[in-house]
Amino acid sequence: MEENALVIALLLIIVVLLFEFTNGFNDCANMVVTPVVTGALNPRTALLFIAVFEFLGAWLLGTAVADTLGKGIVNPENITIPEIFAAVFAALLWNLGGWYLGMPSSSSHALIGGLLGAVAVGSGWEWIHWSKVWQVLGILILTPLVGLVAGHFFTKRIFDVAGNAKPGRINRLFKRMQVFTSIGLALSHGSNDAQKGMGIISLSLLLFYQAAPEEMERIYQPLENQAFYVPDWVIVVCSLAIALGVSTGGWRIMKTLGAKLYKIRPIHGFSAQACSSTVIYLSSLFGFPVSTTQIVSSSLLGAGSARYLGSVRWGVGRQIFLTWIITIPGSAILGGLILFLINTFL
Repeated sequence: MEENALVIALLLIIVVLLFEFTNGFNDCANMVVTPVVTGALNPRTALLFIAVFEFLGAWLLGTAVADTLGKGIVNPENITIPEIFAAVFAALLWNLGGWYLGMPSSSSHALIGGLLGAVAVGSGWEWIHWSKVWQVLGILILTPLVGLVAGHFFTKRIFDVAGNAKPGRINRLFKRMQVFTSIGLALSHGSNDAQKGMGIISLSLLLFYQAAPEEMERIYQPLENQAFYVPDWVIVVCSLAIALGVSTGGWRIMKTLGAKLYKIRPIHGFSAQACSSTVIYLSSLFGFPVSTTQIVSSSLLGAGSARYLGSVRWGVGRQIFLTWIITIPGSAILGGLILFLINTFL
C-alpha cells in the first residue's frame, strides 16, 4: 500500500464523497418536502435555497460529530483501510437501495452499521469502543421519539393559540415562516450529516500518512503528535458533496413523505421543521451523529397527529420504521461481506 498510498487515498476519498452525495440526495426530501408540499417554495427554488444553507451549516458549525465518527466508535490505531472501504461502500449501497425503493433510510445508521460490521469481521469486536457505541445508539433511538413528541405537542399548542384565526391567514403566515425554518433545518442538517464523511476521510488520511508519510504529505499535514483532526479542505469538499446531493433531489422519497403520510399543511411543515432542526443541532453540538431522516419523519408524524391521530396513515409510518430497524444490522452484514470479498480477491 505504501507505493500507491496517494492513489488509494484519493479513491477512498471519492467513495466517501459519493456517500455524502447520496446522503444529501436522499435527505433533501426530508428538508424540501414540507415547503414544497405546502406551497411555501417551488421545488427548484427550495432545492437551491436549501443546498446553499446545507453547505454553510456543514462548513461553519464545528466538527464534533466528525471527531465521534473518526475516533469515538472504533480504535483508530487498529482499524485498517480495507475496513473503512468496506464500511463506506456498504453505506453507499444502502443509501442507493433506500432511494430506489423510495424509503427514507438513515445514512447515519448505514454508516455506523457498515463500520461495526467491517471492523468486527476484520480487526475484531474488541477494537470497537462499545461504551461510545451504546451512547450513540441510545441517542439514535431517543432523538426520533423526541421529534415525534415535540412535533405533536408544539403543533397542538399552535392550533390552540391560533384556533379562532381565519385558515387562509394562518396558512399565509406559516408559509412565510417556513422559509426561516427551512434555513434552520438545512443548517442543522449540514452540521451533522456532512461531518460523518469528514470523520471518515480524516481518519483515513491519518492512517495513510502513518503508512506512507512522504507520499501523503502532498495532501495531508499531520499534527505534531499525529493526533486525529479534520483538515480545512476536507470540511470544504464534504460540504460541497452533500450540498450538491441536496441540489439534485431525491423525489422518490419525497413522494413517500409528502403524499403518503397525510395532507401536510403550512402549520405542520413549520412545526415539524422547527422541532427537527432544534433536535438535530443540539445533537451536533454534543458530537452525536443522529439520523436526520428519522428525526424529520417522526416530527412530521407528530405534527400530523396533533389534532386527530387518525389523520396520519400509520401504515406508511410502520413501513418507514421497519426500514430504520433493519438498517444497522443489514448494513453491518453488508460491510462484513464486502470486507470478506476485498480480503479474498484483492
